[in-house]
Amino acid sequence: MDTHHYAVILAGGRGERFWPLSTASRPKQFISLFGGRPLIALALERLEGVVPPERTLIITADDLIEATAGVARQLPPENLIGEPCGRDTAAACALACGIVAARDPDGVVAILTADQLMTDIETFRQTLRDSYAAAASGQHIVTIGIPPTYPATGFGYIEAGDDLAFPTATRFHRARRFVEKPDAPTAAQYIASGNYCWNAGMFIWHVRTMRAALAVFVPELEPLLDAPAAAASPGALRERLAALYPGLRKVSIDYAVMERADNIVMAQGAFGWDDVGTWPAVAGHFAADARNNVVIGSSEMIDASGNVVVSEDRLTAVIGVNDLVIVQSDQATLICPRDRAQEVKLLVQRLSRRPDADKYL
Repeated sequence: MDTHHYAVILAGGRGERFWPLSTASRPKQFISLFGGRPLIALALERLEGVVPPERTLIITADDLIEATAGVARQLPPENLIGEPCGRDTAAACALACGIVAARDPDGVVAILTADQLMTDIETFRQTLRDSYAAAASGQHIVTIGIPPTYPATGFGYIEAGDDLAFPTATRFHRARRFVEKPDAPTAAQYIASGNYCWNAGMFIWHVRTMRAALAVFVPELEPLLDAPAAAASPGALRERLAALYPGLRKVSIDYAVMERADNIVMAQGAFGWDDVGTWPAVAGHFAADARNNVVIGSSEMIDASGNVVVSEDRLTAVIGVNDLVIVQSDQATLICPRDRAQEVKLLVQRLSRRPDADKYL
């Protein structure tokens, strides 16, 4: 393993589309649906043999540090960094690069997420190794694109340009442009062209390369790059972040840098990726019964088909309904058509305005 390679896992999201199982105190990355282990634990396991624990960091919310430490016991406590408030991914990426640069000015950082699944772990590891190699010179910012398997409207896309002749097992292309989540006809056009990949939100860059990009495109984030080197202790860093974060605007790293930089290359990530962003997406990782129902937990059904039933510590009985998502937790019950599961986030936003919201969120 190269001693200059670092991995930073972003784990501050609240997983609103996974409500009611995902709540403010137990977000999506802590739910143990897949193999009995939380998604954040799986994200750490995928790095074995590529990046050691002492060079793996997790950036999460301040109030999730304790829960994160309980899952990521292999990481040193100083590698768990809490943001005082959410300011989207650009701030988190700037902070990550600042922390690594303070430790290693020649560091090459992979920005990964805590809420995705990969089915071919060895290919993922090889893709990550090759991406480090492509980013090590500082000439390129590397992103990992996923060859699409259907015209998804819930993902952003990357248009692939010319092939690049890197001496790696992974194929690389120039990234011609990033595009936002498309409507269905546009997504179908992207698939038909064969020139687009899903944007998986994984990025690899040399710390100096990222500092240069931030200086050009979002100079207001430069204090986050400098804060770790100036802080004499973890406590001092927390105080500095508490002063800086409230004044930052919310902006994604895609919008801040990736859509604007001209030195982006894309690695093709052929390792069976899924961001499991909705309850129907979760169902795709479990076996269905003869009537295409997926049950996680305990359920009895009569004359029902195409349903996703998630029942936490209780029995859910279903009669005569089709194509629903039914999720029961200790706090609440969700029932919605499968094809409207994306709207759960909107429902959570509405619930947040209730005077008793803390009971359910």
